Amino acid sequence: MVISPLDGVAKLAKTRVERKRIKLTASDTPNEGNWAERDRQSYASGSYVKSYVHGMLNGESNFALDKDLERLKQCGWLAVIPKTNQIEELQTILKDRETSHPDFVFYADRLMRIVIEEGLNRLPFSEKTVVTPSGVKYNGIQFARGNCGVSVCRSGEAMEIALRQCCRSIRIGKVLLGEEQRILYARLMSDISQRRILILYPTISTGITTCRAIRALKDVGVSEENMYLITLFITPAGVKRICSNYPELTIITSDVTTEFPHSFAMKYYGTD
Repeated sequence: MVISPLDGVAKLAKTRVERKRIKLTASDTPNEGNWAERDRQSYASGSYVKSYVHGMLNGESNFALDKDLERLKQCGWLAVIPKTNQIEELQTILKDRETSHPDFVFYADRLMRIVIEEGLNRLPFSEKTVVTPSGVKYNGIQFARGNCGVSVCRSGEAMEIALRQCCRSIRIGKVLLGEEQRILYARLMSDISQRRILILYPTISTGITTCRAIRALKDVGVSEENMYLITLFITPAGVKRICSNYPELTIITSDVTTEFPHSFAMKYYGTD
């Protein structure tokens, strides 16, 4: 039995009242595990969601950050890791122009793992019973099969090691974009349309490159609700563009900000 990692489906659905009014039944509870497997289409019409997001982000408030970002979080489109002292320290080090290359790589890897772990928390899992060394049965869980990563080159490749440190045997594809956002190279699994994908891209400014990579995945049959965009920093403009064009995709980040380390790949690889 596959279980959704999100508890309180009724509470979640309440926040999605603008997307589609629904009636929950016993089969819609988290114990049945239907939320993840039936996709978000059980709760929202894609065209209605896109219309709502366009209206919310392009309304009279002109993307009021505090209000609209909070609504995106409540609807499940945007997940921002709670800012603890550890998270804020890592962000401070990465934003400091005086940070040395070895320190930048070390602390960037730490923050990548934290954000990736949050992304993994949102993937579906199934129940599993094991026997402990003392001979006692333990009822636990295991991830559902069919997860993979796709890095958007070149900076996205910096997150591949962190992903493998969290999921040792996970398969990782690549997408390389050139001038005018043309696809120069793509290495994707043959069954990628049936998988849940962690899209790796550490910093997002305008969101144009990310949207083109997402479009490349959709072109090979991947549904939006099976995409999880993993990024360390993203601007409000990036959130706006991505959510407007792909409302069923989930964004997981450590911070929504206009202040983030520019030329991340050059800094990470020591070519700045």
